[in-house]
Amino acid sequence: MPGQRSIIEAEKLVEAKLGGVPIGHDQMAVVANIHRVAAAVRQHLENSVLRGSDLTWTAFVVLWVIWIWGESETRYVAEEVGISKGTLTGVARTLESRGLVRRAGHPEDGRLVLLGLTTEGEALMHRLFPQFNAEEVFVTQRLDAEECRRTAEMLRRIVVQVETHGEERRATLLDGAEPAPRRSGRRPKS
Repeated sequence: MPGQRSIIEAEKLVEAKLGGVPIGHDQMAVVANIHRVAAAVRQHLENSVLRGSDLTWTAFVVLWVIWIWGESETRYVAEEVGISKGTLTGVARTLESRGLVRRAGHPEDGRLVLLGLTTEGEALMHRLFPQFNAEEVFVTQRLDAEECRRTAEMLRRIVVQVETHGEERRATLLDGAEPAPRRSGRRPKS
């Protein structure tokens, strides 16, 4: 099954399929491995640390953002987490029902909503984050401290590239047009 292949097997299959195609193979490997490591780490952390607190990855990241940034507007939390405001609404409602997050109206603009951690949410993050970080140490244990710093710096440079030049690149690729709306997954009627 495709989900069962190791990274080595996947790389061999890609090389067999695309080895002679004139593309940026090294760059493709970087992006593919960013995706694979993110998925592997996320799955490991959900199945080890987060499951015991009945949290999904997304719920934990929402808590983390609010914990680190403090009370914040929903639009900024959604952007920082990398989810839509609609998705954040559902996650925030769940966290609120569990007593971990509180929602409040913005003092200057009643249309805006602020999210903050409750006392229980703060306590959970203080208790949970050391366990989470222990797993971060586990997943990076094959790297020494200098390799961790270099890897973090290289990944930071990729993020800065996309944050700084991504919109301009998308405009160029789309010839200035707006991206097409995402489809709902349904096929158009014939």
